[in-house]
Amino acid sequence: METQPVPDTLDSRLAGLRLDFLREHCQPLAATAARDSVPHLDYLAQLVEGEVALRADRAVARRIRAARFPVIKTLDTFRWDWPKKINRLQIQDLFRLQFVREKANVIFLGLVGLGKTHLATALGYAACQQGLSVLFANAIDVINTLHAAQTKGTLKTELRKYTNPALLVLDEIGYLPIDQRGADLLFQVISARYERGSIVLTTNKAFKQWPSIFNGDSTITSAVLDRLLHHGHTVVIEGASFRMKDRIEK
Repeated sequence: METQPVPDTLDSRLAGLRLDFLREHCQPLAATAARDSVPHLDYLAQLVEGEVALRADRAVARRIRAARFPVIKTLDTFRWDWPKKINRLQIQDLFRLQFVREKANVIFLGLVGLGKTHLATALGYAACQQGLSVLFANAIDVINTLHAAQTKGTLKTELRKYTNPALLVLDEIGYLPIDQRGADLLFQVISARYERGSIVLTTNKAFKQWPSIFNGDSTITSAVLDRLLHHGHTVVIEGASFRMKDRIEK
């Protein structure tokens, strides 16, 4: 049976209502329904289900864009065979995302090149797919952004960008030292999210070395760790850098 074009009036109405799936598929599905004697309500259900699925896909895409991942990573592409020590079951359990619902935190701890950022990004990506708001940010970029906002008198507004998402992925704490002002600003983010929203954090420093990150300030270090670890899951990864893999194998 030949598919007839959608009447102009119907097409414009569907476009105005932004019912894109219905607009594109109402005529082809109508032809199939007529050919197969599909009941009217079943035909309508097909259109509605298609529209719902399309909108769900678009919502996921919007959340992924808003998260600002530098690259998309998934658990499926993680190299489990490279780290010398890694708790695979612990990590797979985290991908149930129960920790986000509990407003708990996850800390990936290990030397450079072991996949900490990969796993943190993959957790954020999985959260986007499950309807959760996510933001990925480098720790130093967060500090620089908040410092600039503080100078302009817009700190409170800028802080909301890091406190509103259900999950904040905070990457690379410890790779560069933080001065006193930076430590205070980062503490504000962590404190504001305490028991209100989850943080996934990557670091190359053992907790006993964290005072060196925060300008030697043991008080603020203790306050930060207290909030992160109170409802926290620590994932320790050991081994040599994957980025040095070829050189090591030679």
